[in-house]
Amino acid sequence: MLFDLIAPVYGLFFHHQRQQYAQVLERAAGVVDLSGFHTAVDIGCGTGALCSVLKEKGLQVTGVDAAGRMLAIARRKPENRGIEFVQADVLKGLPFPDKSFDVAFSSYVAHGLKAPQRKVLYEEMGRLAREYVIIHDYNDRRSPWTSLAEWLEGGDYFRFIRQAEREMAACFTELRVIPVGERANWYVGKP
Repeated sequence: MLFDLIAPVYGLFFHHQRQQYAQVLERAAGVVDLSGFHTAVDIGCGTGALCSVLKEKGLQVTGVDAAGRMLAIARRKPENRGIEFVQADVLKGLPFPDKSFDVAFSSYVAHGLKAPQRKVLYEEMGRLAREYVIIHDYNDRRSPWTSLAEWLEGGDYFRFIRQAEREMAACFTELRVIPVGERANWYVGKP
């Protein structure tokens, strides 16, 4: 699996990612107030950078990733103490009952999936979340470097950025798009 191979590289960017996620949560706080929520799941959590920031915000967090090496790095990070990490593949269904979490997050996962797989991701997130599904991913203002990297990765990035809102709107009862960075949005859905 590609993400098992590149896990050590992701581990090098853990602190930078944490800073970025903390800034994003601050920017989005006026639109999506997480202070009233208690539990969150981060699907495709990688090394746990977003998980650790959510934990600092007072949430009980569960991180899920299919890549065992990503989770091994996540478990070693001191910032991730107290976070439960589960190895599972969202495309095969996650081992949690319906409405197990207040909020379901996924960061930079959707763009790497083909459209039918994205639908599975959105539906599984909607199944798990009581209040919100928050998909942090690219918007349509991409950089040449991102375009090159995504082309090399072979995901469905280019279709994703054209179809994201339409696809998600079909899966959630309500969808808001919140710009949270120069090249990123929060796609906030109500299950």
